[in-house]
Amino acid sequence: MSEEPATPAEPERIPLYRPDRRTKRRRGCSGLVGIVLFAAAFGGIAGLIGGQVPGLVVAAVVALPLVYVVGYNLRREVWLEGKTVRVRGWKVRTVDLVAARRLDLLVTDVRGSRTVSLLVNSGERGKTAKIDLAVYAGTGGHELGVLALRRLADTLVNNIEANGMVFAELLVAQLRSEARGDAAADRPLYRLASAAPGGKLAQRFTMEAVSRFVASLD
Repeated sequence: MSEEPATPAEPERIPLYRPDRRTKRRRGCSGLVGIVLFAAAFGGIAGLIGGQVPGLVVAAVVALPLVYVVGYNLRREVWLEGKTVRVRGWKVRTVDLVAARRLDLLVTDVRGSRTVSLLVNSGERGKTAKIDLAVYAGTGGHELGVLALRRLADTLVNNIEANGMVFAELLVAQLRSEARGDAAADRPLYRLASAAPGGKLAQRFTMEAVSRFVASLD
């Protein structure tokens, strides 16, 4: 009796985000409240000038795009399956991390909170992914877990097109810093976030800049 071939195991799904439902609900509620107030203000001005119907139309025109943005952000999830990064918004977008043509580090500064993200560009239109590695506020914050950082580093090291080795070394340095018990302020990702100049909403670090930073690490 012949044996049936074994079914290949599906790649493990590694979340690359913090699945905090309470925070997500709070952001959704505050976003909707902001939309209502913003739309009401514009609708009220239009209503004073043109009457009730124009006011309602203006309020709807202002509110709908904002509702779309809030809804997209609430649905957004990012995870790693094998060598593929998957981003879910209204639909799922996939980016091959090993075959990506460009990798950059992005630091955004919003209301005193700095986010360090990995930008993955496949070279195809619409094929990009943003992976938030850490978020810092003051001397604290939160970072991706050890497993997620380890799997990202293991995958990036195989990327030759965009010199993923440099970014893999950065993540390994972060893991070593955590293993030593370093405070958040002494970890590589925090130091990168602090190195970004103030007064800018977003600062992009190229592979060359990341390479120089990694070379300066102990």
